[in-house]
Amino acid sequence: MAETKEVWLRGPLPDMPALLQPVAHALLQAREEVNVLMSGVADELLWERPAGLASAGFHLQHLTGVLDRLHTYARGERLSPEQLEALAQEGKPPVTGVTAQTLVIAFNQQVDRALDQLSQTDEQTLTDFRGVGRAQLPSTVLGLLVHSAEHTMRHLGQLLVTVKVVQAQAAR
Repeated sequence: MAETKEVWLRGPLPDMPALLQPVAHALLQAREEVNVLMSGVADELLWERPAGLASAGFHLQHLTGVLDRLHTYARGERLSPEQLEALAQEGKPPVTGVTAQTLVIAFNQQVDRALDQLSQTDEQTLTDFRGVGRAQLPSTVLGLLVHSAEHTMRHLGQLLVTVKVVQAQAAR
């Protein structure tokens, strides 16, 4: 039977620092919703851009990429050439081999990596400075981790609307 309560109402997650529980809850909630939403979405709808807005494919790529990038900054690292290339490719339909399922799997794997990082984060470091991007704009470990959760939920909402619109258009 599917869980009916939202993740944050299911109680604390084991082995997760107390101050990072809300971040982990949001990422788990997003993963559950992405998996339900995308089950059965036709691959040919992935790159449709209703009213010129971002495609479902973009949102799925971005959900994965932004988690990776923000958690990289939270570790105090700079982005790798591979991460920069992935960023440059977000929203561009790949030539071959990418399906809704492969994008969902990539997101699920990134959520797992993010949760692992959260579980290993020392709460004493949450207010430590972290630079963002090439300009090293000021943030903190906590700021980056919280932003990763809220940004994920923002794009989940946009993905939900995009998928519903393109499915309705395809059904006409």
